[in-house]
Amino acid sequence: MALQLTRTTRYVRSWLTGHADVVEEETTLDRDGTRVPATVLRPAVVDSPLPGWVVLHGITRSGRAHPQLVRFTRTVAATGMVVIMPEVPEWRELSLEPQLALPTVQCSITALKDDPGVQDRPYGLMGFSFSAPHALAVAAAAEVRADIAGVVGFGGYYDLERTIAFMLTGRHEYAGKAYQLIPDPYGRWIVAANYLNNIPGHEEATDVTQGLRRLAALAGDIGRPAQDPYYDPAKAEERAKIDPDRQILFDFFAPLSGLQPSLAHAEEFGHKLAKAAIRMEPKIQPFKALEEIRCPVHVLHGRNDNLIPFTEGLRMKDALPAQSHSYATITRLFGHSTQNRFPSPFHAVQELIVFLRALERILGLV
Repeated sequence: MALQLTRTTRYVRSWLTGHADVVEEETTLDRDGTRVPATVLRPAVVDSPLPGWVVLHGITRSGRAHPQLVRFTRTVAATGMVVIMPEVPEWRELSLEPQLALPTVQCSITALKDDPGVQDRPYGLMGFSFSAPHALAVAAAAEVRADIAGVVGFGGYYDLERTIAFMLTGRHEYAGKAYQLIPDPYGRWIVAANYLNNIPGHEEATDVTQGLRRLAALAGDIGRPAQDPYYDPAKAEERAKIDPDRQILFDFFAPLSGLQPSLAHAEEFGHKLAKAAIRMEPKIQPFKALEEIRCPVHVLHGRNDNLIPFTEGLRMKDALPAQSHSYATITRLFGHSTQNRFPSPFHAVQELIVFLRALERILGLV
């Protein structure tokens, strides 16, 4: 308990000051014959081998160089950990390939085992956004199960069909209570770019998928929110490249700012996209794997997340077996692209206390 408190205190100090006294090393890993880059972070002063963490980035153009992820991993390392952040080049290219999570974690674990500065004991595993449910699924895999002490998922999804429906409508629900947000269009651009032309009747829509992929890449490269009117000229430019018969389909996924697709049509299309995705890559739906998890699991999600709704974090936690000793923390402190304002200073303090308790449990996993 004292060690967990010390780590939490170091984390808070480092995060608030923006200073982390850590050393970063660049390396390459052998992912089933493919060389992939990785960053290893450790405290600048080390007296003995330290616990190790593997951290997976999400579907983002910046990959492991995402500013918030870099700050987070530096802060974790500053608490007295060694953190390895492998690159998944395919995810940087916005390809939804969940099957890459396992070999990426495997080669990262090999690197930690070969590192004399890392303790010879099971490691922690974290996944962010798209990689969150697949990090949890990896923790259940026979190939690495014995090497994983615990797993953490930030902002992940559980039910792909519900998640895609939310990306198109902004609607989500949990335990009979309905919620509504304006969804971040980045999510539907990515999903459609990967699976639209696998829906029966849309096999020829490659021009639409390519346009949406370029639009999502632009948003990722620039870093401005995808709903910003800034992208309207880019939408018009991409639309002009598309067959006139399919321009209305492009408009459905990437309307000009301020416009939203028909909710009834959007929900129907969301179901079609999800079915196409699962048909192409069954592992994109993590249901079965999560039932096999036995190590401790911590799920964290932003309450006002408008890319993947917080109700997915709750569903993920509900799906985990009792023996996994799982926790779910829903907080206003972070989200994919927005942060909910606190109703009052009292609520802000409450949120901080809840988050610090979750952080203490997470840092105590290894």
